[in-house]
Amino acid sequence: MATPKNQSVQKAFALLRSFRGPEEWVTNAELSRRTGLSEACAHRLMKTLEEIGAVVRDRRGCYRPGMVLATLSKDVVIGDLIRATSEDALIALAARLKGVVHVGALQNGMVTYTAKFGEPISVPVPSRVGAQQEAYCSALGKILLASLSAQQLEDFLYDGDFVALTPQTITSVGSLRSEISAVRQRGYAVDNREVFQTICCVGAPIRDSNGNITAAISFADAAKNLCPTWQEEVAGQLISTAETISRKIFPVFERMAH
Repeated sequence: MATPKNQSVQKAFALLRSFRGPEEWVTNAELSRRTGLSEACAHRLMKTLEEIGAVVRDRRGCYRPGMVLATLSKDVVIGDLIRATSEDALIALAARLKGVVHVGALQNGMVTYTAKFGEPISVPVPSRVGAQQEAYCSALGKILLASLSAQQLEDFLYDGDFVALTPQTITSVGSLRSEISAVRQRGYAVDNREVFQTICCVGAPIRDSNGNITAAISFADAAKNLCPTWQEEVAGQLISTAETISRKIFPVFERMAH
């Protein structure tokens, strides 16, 4: 006797296959049209797929593939998903802190800025989406370097010389190794005038459901504001927002366990 097929699973995969690319946003009505499912059935299945992270939904109610599918499609870009699904939270964070919030990811040993929110209040912040920055001297970069394995970090440390962008830039292998160790212990990173003399930054990690760092967010402000109290307050708000984003795009599979 043949094993009966689970039609709900078949329908769910039909919905996933109906996406024409990893960056396409599609309404529930269009997904229903493409698959021949009723809108009610498509909606019910898409809500389940969203809960387990197979898809993500933006504030317009449109869907696109999520990070759970990254093992099947390496084209799903974490930075794009964070920008698209967590824009409101990041805009609110920038407004509370009264400055600029960045999202970044590590690519070939460099930090790529994937999003930028807010407006500089007391000092210009010359960054732009799509630009790259050295990882060894930025708050985003230090957080992302902290995600590397011991061997990966050693490979990075000995890949080339570290150029001093300011007098405060860390340029020695030993000092940077110690700095990354400190970042791992406290859970956030600090750029104390290491890229620009007038700017300081604090960065916090975005982690997947296994605790691995996949991206980072940071806040940039005038260097004159850097002090232990300011640093801890900003770090706390960054970490809280980063945890909210992590839970949104990397859901814990608690419902599946029951």
